[in-house]
Amino acid sequence: MERNLKNVLVISFGFLLLFTAYGGLQSLQSSLHSEEGLGVASLSVVYAALILSSMFLPPILIKKLGCKWTIAGSMCCYIAFSLGNFYASWYTLIPTSVILGLGGAPLWSAKCTYLTIAGNSYAEKAGKNGKDIINQYFGVFFLIFQSSGIWGNLISSLIFSQASNKAEISEENLACCGAYDCVTDTTNTTSSAEPSSSLIYTLLGIYTVSGVLAVLLIVIFLDQIKPDQAETEKEILETPTFCSTFLATFQHLKDKRQCLLIPLTMYSGFEQGFLSGDYTKTYVTCALGIHYVGYVMICFSSVNSLCSLLFGKISQFTGRKLLFALAAVTNTACIIALLLWKPHPKQLAVFFVFPALWGLSDAIWQTQTNGLYGILFEKHKEAAFANYRLWESFGFVIAFGYSTKLQVYIKLYILLSVLVLSMVTYGAVEYLEAKSSPGTPTATKKENVGPLTEETDT
Repeated sequence: MERNLKNVLVISFGFLLLFTAYGGLQSLQSSLHSEEGLGVASLSVVYAALILSSMFLPPILIKKLGCKWTIAGSMCCYIAFSLGNFYASWYTLIPTSVILGLGGAPLWSAKCTYLTIAGNSYAEKAGKNGKDIINQYFGVFFLIFQSSGIWGNLISSLIFSQASNKAEISEENLACCGAYDCVTDTTNTTSSAEPSSSLIYTLLGIYTVSGVLAVLLIVIFLDQIKPDQAETEKEILETPTFCSTFLATFQHLKDKRQCLLIPLTMYSGFEQGFLSGDYTKTYVTCALGIHYVGYVMICFSSVNSLCSLLFGKISQFTGRKLLFALAAVTNTACIIALLLWKPHPKQLAVFFVFPALWGLSDAIWQTQTNGLYGILFEKHKEAAFANYRLWESFGFVIAFGYSTKLQVYIKLYILLSVLVLSMVTYGAVEYLEAKSSPGTPTATKKENVGPLTEETDT
């Protein structure tokens, strides 16, 4: 096997193992650690730390340690979070969430840098176009990586399905599920069907081992950057210092189009935060039990992956405006339905319809918003995508931050309001673009944007 492709596969399967654990844990935080909102508070801290990390840590660590050891070290930050869940408290989970957030940005930046160097190296040897090889390598990576959402959630559901204390949820408790949840009673409702400590420890043990295997895979099988390739690495990392990145990020806000895109970018964090923090707890865990959370999130991940591929292909024919309209209509319909629906175990299929439709919408928000940034700010991509990561992370921080303070129906109204504002400001961006360059096609091109689309997955 060609050496560069081998290294791409090593990184891909390393990330698969790592995010099998983290993805599964993220989906369960609000249900496993509902006392005083510890679970969602930890997720809010993760994204707050990620914002700080992305501003200065990646170039420093990659220059000092190189890509291989930055990836391995950052993966250890994720293992720390898994260990913090064994004895979850404010004194264990919050510090390990900070550690995870700080490790997130260097991990993704080092991965992007390594795959870029590997692609250019092979292209030079084979006499091929570097851009084409790099896109192929990222395609292989995301094909393998995207399935982590399936495996992590499948493991949790299979383990929690072994619970012997599964109790029938009374009609009185079911009345506390959904949009008008009984804030003071939901903890009691979910704790009645909470899995045993032994099952929780078994799951956390599997997730921790998965993370350790990811680190070992990188340490043992991933080749270090060769001396002749290190020059390329230095070139890639020469420009983004803390000061330059920080200043460029905020100077980019002078562009009114960037300011108008802030609501849309933050909405991406809001809608993902609602699904993983609120829907899983107040609809799924409350009415069906925690063992169904994994199956529901598998549905979301599967539809999301398939639609990301589909909409990436068809956007050149439909144009981005039609796709954004489809996502907005789908999300609006889901929000209104969630406000009206009273979840009940007899309506099992409905619990999967919502995440499927949410996955369809999220695929559009992710692919088309990234594509929009790449096209609008072609000459200032680094500052533009720094803003993208910044504002989406703020969306996550806010969504997880108020998760335990407000009832679900209020959060749904907030989500709907941000969505409406996002579409108004997005329309203003399209108007400005049409006005400045009449006759320019608006279909999105995904070229050179792929590597950046997943950086906020932590």
